[in-house]
Amino acid sequence: MNRQAITSAGRDGFPCGRTRREFIWETGAGFTSLALAYLLGRDGFMAGQSKAAEVAGYVNPLAPKKSHFAPQAKSVIFLFMYGGPSQVDLFDPKPELQQKHGKTIDIEQRKDQVKPGTLLGSTWKFQKYGQAGIEISDLYRNLAQHADEMAIIRSMYADSFAHGSAILQMNTGSLFQGKPSLGSWTTYGLGSESENLPAFVVVLDPRGGPISGPPNWSAGFMPAAFQGTLLRATGDPIVDLHPPAGVTREQQRQQLDLLGRLNEMHRQGHQKETELAARIASYELAFRMQAAAPEAVDLADESETTKSLYGMNQDISRDFGRKCLLARRLVERGVRFVQIYSGGGHNDENWDAHSNVNANHELHCGETDRPIAGLITDLKRRGLLDSTLIVWGGEFGRMPISQNSLGRDHNPKGFTCWLAGGGVKGGQVVGATDEIGYAAAENRVHVHDLHSTILHLLGIDHTLLTYFHGGRNQRLTDVHGNLIQQII
Repeated sequence: MNRQAITSAGRDGFPCGRTRREFIWETGAGFTSLALAYLLGRDGFMAGQSKAAEVAGYVNPLAPKKSHFAPQAKSVIFLFMYGGPSQVDLFDPKPELQQKHGKTIDIEQRKDQVKPGTLLGSTWKFQKYGQAGIEISDLYRNLAQHADEMAIIRSMYADSFAHGSAILQMNTGSLFQGKPSLGSWTTYGLGSESENLPAFVVVLDPRGGPISGPPNWSAGFMPAAFQGTLLRATGDPIVDLHPPAGVTREQQRQQLDLLGRLNEMHRQGHQKETELAARIASYELAFRMQAAAPEAVDLADESETTKSLYGMNQDISRDFGRKCLLARRLVERGVRFVQIYSGGGHNDENWDAHSNVNANHELHCGETDRPIAGLITDLKRRGLLDSTLIVWGGEFGRMPISQNSLGRDHNPKGFTCWLAGGGVKGGQVVGATDEIGYAAAENRVHVHDLHSTILHLLGIDHTLLTYFHGGRNQRLTDVHGNLIQQII
């Protein structure tokens, strides 16, 4: 077509430009784009997903998948201390902070807000535990007995002073809602070894959930099959688990069979619509859970000795002990990721120790000390600790200065997390904060680094575990993340 033909076609009303340049531009969404789409598709750019391994037929989105390399851990129990535990009162002793107690310094107390503050030394004693002589506070006397199993990271740091965004970052790698959670990425990459229970389970504190709510265990832009399932530690484990009154299990089975056949007939003509396959699988999982979930939370077959080990014989630790024992039962049954929250609601109902750090932490450590120690003991004696990765931490730590004279404010610049089991080299401390416990100073470990290491212990390369969304391959760690080599 010559220049005159193009020009006249445009004048006659055809959808072509009046110049060669306009012709090419206006046909960009037509036949020329088909060739481009073909080439991009052949290179995998247009693929809907990229996961640790493909599942033949894509029938069940939670079917077990191969890891990128040999895993050290099969499952994760994430003990989330909601509110922000104080590193200088638990795992990070600071003699210089004690010496400077009561002195005033200028310190960043909120982002870009530097103000004078009064240093507050810890009143708790630290003792050395384990072969390495790791110093741990008297607030965690029982847990401290497992120092040789623990890799304590004293140099954690994050990016937000606010609970909502900080919790989201610890759970999803992002300060903003809408991203898949760590548990979702784990189940997306590996699937589940349980056919009768959810792959990713969340157990909240009876006082409430975290401030930013369900986005912390959401699947984000992934199919809903990978989101966390809220499980109650007592009573009916899942809301609406049982069928309507008057409907027998046999009738329900017949209904599901009919629905499954109809859905499968539709799916045959829409093989690439993975949402339908996920929905079919979710119906079947829900049916199987009606029998499996109540059994999983029923502790009747657990001995009184075991319950006592978890602190269930004491009022203060009974609830968290039950949840830790439930976590062990779930990973025994093939659940891939279990997240347990300590603390709910606001202020002293969680670890957010603004008014009195001693009273706050004495309560919450009393609730969690024996249960966590019991969990490690129980997993170890059952041969499950080597395959179960335990992660302990909150969204940030606390300030070395006082708030309201006896409390401590939020501090994302330097705090502590620890890991045990699942291929972790225990009996060591990684990194350090500065002399007063304010900011990570040596071997700094960002939340992205923690996430990449957790995935690595599960046999997943965090740079290869991607999901195509928004025009690019998304990652839990985005473009960040370095392995914490010392603990692997």
